[in-house]
Amino acid sequence: MMNKKVLSAAIVGAAMIAVAGNSKKDPVLMTIDNRDVPLSEFKYLYNKNNSQQLQPLTFEQYVEMFVDYKLKVADALSQGVDTTQQFRQEFNKFRDELAAPFLRDSAEQERLVLEAYSHLAEDVYVSHIMLPMPSAQTPHSEATLDSLRTLIVNGEANFEDVARQYSIDKGSASNGGRMGWVTGNSRLPWQFENMAYATEVGSISPIVNSGYGLHIIRPEMRRKAKGEVSAQHILILTKGKTPEEAELAKAKIDSIYKVVTTPGVDFSDVAMRESQDPGSARKGGDLGWFGAGRMVAEFDSVAFALADNEISAPFATAYGYHIIHKTGHRGDVVPPLEQVRESIEKSISSDSRAHAPIAVKVKQLAQESGSEVNPNLSEQVAEYMSQKGYAVYDSVAMADLKASDIVAFHIGSTQYTIGQALQKRPIKSGTDAATAAKVAGSAAQAAFEAEILEYGRAQLMLTNQEYRNLINEYRDGIMLFEVSNQKVWDRAAKDTEGLAEYFNANRQNYTWEAPRYKAVVVFTNNDSILQKAQAFAKEFDAAKGANAEAFTSDIKKRFGKDVKVERVIAAQGENAITDYLGFGQPKPEPQGQRWSRYFAYGAKVIDAPEEAADVKGLVITDYQNQLEREWVDSLRRTHTVKINKKVLKQAK
Repeated sequence: MMNKKVLSAAIVGAAMIAVAGNSKKDPVLMTIDNRDVPLSEFKYLYNKNNSQQLQPLTFEQYVEMFVDYKLKVADALSQGVDTTQQFRQEFNKFRDELAAPFLRDSAEQERLVLEAYSHLAEDVYVSHIMLPMPSAQTPHSEATLDSLRTLIVNGEANFEDVARQYSIDKGSASNGGRMGWVTGNSRLPWQFENMAYATEVGSISPIVNSGYGLHIIRPEMRRKAKGEVSAQHILILTKGKTPEEAELAKAKIDSIYKVVTTPGVDFSDVAMRESQDPGSARKGGDLGWFGAGRMVAEFDSVAFALADNEISAPFATAYGYHIIHKTGHRGDVVPPLEQVRESIEKSISSDSRAHAPIAVKVKQLAQESGSEVNPNLSEQVAEYMSQKGYAVYDSVAMADLKASDIVAFHIGSTQYTIGQALQKRPIKSGTDAATAAKVAGSAAQAAFEAEILEYGRAQLMLTNQEYRNLINEYRDGIMLFEVSNQKVWDRAAKDTEGLAEYFNANRQNYTWEAPRYKAVVVFTNNDSILQKAQAFAKEFDAAKGANAEAFTSDIKKRFGKDVKVERVIAAQGENAITDYLGFGQPKPEPQGQRWSRYFAYGAKVIDAPEEAADVKGLVITDYQNQLEREWVDSLRRTHTVKINKKVLKQAK
């Protein structure tokens, strides 16, 4: 029986075999070490390369470059670069991201977009009753809410009374469940928003799970959407205060109103000084944009009734007295779909709807491949647990169940056991047998989905040439980078002996038009450290002789953060400090106190580079080019390349 890794490999392998077998439509252009390169891959890369080059290669030049490219990939494969964890993680991440749009049902995605867009035309005023999510503490909450709903629907109980007695949303319970306006693309959980719009005015919705609790919803009225307003406000608190204190608050807000309606007075300044809403006061009373129903009813009513830039008279809410300055409005006319599509799709991707297009695709792929989850799995697990005498799912029961041959699902003709499924979602130790059976079912569903999506990715390799080309290009690119780094780039940068040898053998290629000043410059922050560092330099010279590299290392160890050491090489006019030290120019004015004192060690003016370090960047580049040529020559000698000349003509 195949495990997950074997199954996934089998799917991908089958895809590659099928691609190779489809040679009439996509003939083999070349074979490198028994690995076929189809014509489509070559043409894709050839066209892409030429479109990106200022001076495109000739066809013959590109063929030679392509062979070298594939030889390097072959070298990477022979070293197992594609088997490393780092490679697999990077490649799988890219593959999954590239495949993601193909593994979502576009029709379902568009349905969700249109559904959300339809909400923008209307606002719905709702009442609701909320009970807690089912849990160990509230195991019967769904049954309780269902019973309460039945009583209300049958006229045996009053919605408002039930809300006051049972609803855990205290804010609305005290008002008989009246919650406020629900708007399109609201910040409410999508399940709640959608049910509010789907239920007729005056009707009682089915139970809806918002993720925060269980609800029944009664829409009270609908209206044309009011959009959003932006506003500032000033609040003087009365909540929790005595009647006398509330009177003083009223007098204070009236006084503030006279101030803010005086011409030339800045509302923001007054709000910052006087408002007792700390969250908005520090921002000049700014509340930002908010839709209908976001604020308490009295505040909401005043804010939407004001004209832009109008200041309200003082009014009261349960929190205190307010003055509103309305600064703008938007969205009272439904915008075109394409204008809000991106915002809607962003909301869909971040809530419970995100998985719906994937779930539809999973069903399609399951039907296509003849795959399904065992419909009797939970019952079979429960029966197995019972027969074995396990009342609680402990470590012994877990090991026993995982070793069983109960089939969790199959992909085509390949079966997965419950043990393999539980690798995706283990059952917690201590779970009772009945719950464990349910968890086993959800674990099987999760594992099934992962595998059927893997099947979908493999099918993309078979059926979508653009996807296949991008996957192959990225896979080869990762391997090429890694093997090139090992054989050329990193090696050239670290091979000091090789760089020195290359420089000495090619010294005539490195010349300057003007002399260079070469030295180690030691910077300090004060005269005391400067004198000590200069004394250290003399002692080093006497003991070890002129050695810039060793001196740089030793002085850093001796003085630590008290010095900054730089090895410099510069022509006249390139650096003010080296102009002063080496070419007799005026001493530059210090830029602040930090590193304002300095002296040179091992200073000299040279007409040509003495060592590889003097022209390090150029030498590394040239040395890399040599390593590259040697590597390619070696690959050409040790690997087999066969090119189908007839197919090659088709590529021109």
